[in-house]
Amino acid sequence: MELRQLRYFVAVGEEQHYGRAARRLHVAQPALSRQIQNLEEEIGFKLFDRLPRGVKINAAGKLFLEDACRILKDLNEAAATAKRIGSGLAGTLRIGYVQSLSWHGIIPDSLRHFRQGRPDVELQLKPLGSSEQIAAVQSGALDAGYVYCMGKVARELGQLQVGLVQLVLAIPAGHALAKLKNLRLKDLIDASFILFPRRASPVLYDRLMVECARGGLKAPRVVQESADESIMLSMVACGIGVAIVSSASQWRHPPGITLSPVTDLNLQLPFVLIWRADNRSPLLSNFIADVTSVVERQAGETNP
Repeated sequence: MELRQLRYFVAVGEEQHYGRAARRLHVAQPALSRQIQNLEEEIGFKLFDRLPRGVKINAAGKLFLEDACRILKDLNEAAATAKRIGSGLAGTLRIGYVQSLSWHGIIPDSLRHFRQGRPDVELQLKPLGSSEQIAAVQSGALDAGYVYCMGKVARELGQLQVGLVQLVLAIPAGHALAKLKNLRLKDLIDASFILFPRRASPVLYDRLMVECARGGLKAPRVVQESADESIMLSMVACGIGVAIVSSASQWRHPPGITLSPVTDLNLQLPFVLIWRADNRSPLLSNFIADVTSVVERQAGETNP
């Protein structure tokens, strides 16, 4: 059975007339009649009662017409959905992000902009650390991710820099360091630190230690480690110690914390969007292009 035969049958069944159905389909009436006869021979029963002038759909034909209409409708909807997916207007996109970066700025702005322009796209968002995201993108578990990146990414990954954040010191309320107006690294020699472990980001950790040593803080006294900035901030709020965190924390942190710049800590933290360079998904390509336009627009607003 051919789809063409179903379409021909639906036209004749709805028009109850070969001539009108042929004009509707833009085919010759004899060809239409042959296709209906072939269909009836294949299924083994008559669909129409032949009358002296025209045809009349019979009881079996009416039931078959309902199913044929449903099949053609489902087929058209499937084709339309596939077309939208193929053009990057529908489908599922799996995006990772560093949680502290999602509170304000380019990440929520770009996701909101993309979602508004493509309401049929399902965005599956997953908060993960940078190293976890990189591994997930490489394995195909994520389509893209917003990560901190201090160096070159793996060769198989594409990247787009979307912003920079500064490093600041999170200080618990009432701590003596919160009273200093011009905080320097050497002022932190006796402070208790909550620090991320080196394994979480070796490049950042090593560069931070170099900066600390250059400023007179040769060996920060670490009392607690955590790779999660939210947990680090909670520990600071509890008075366990101070922590070097991203300036993005200004948008969401526990009460009772002061975020202070450290004058001689000259270390910016770039964050980028990464994806597998060999991922040819039209949806992913549209997402990257959309993020690029948001980044460029915001840069233009910052630097007119």
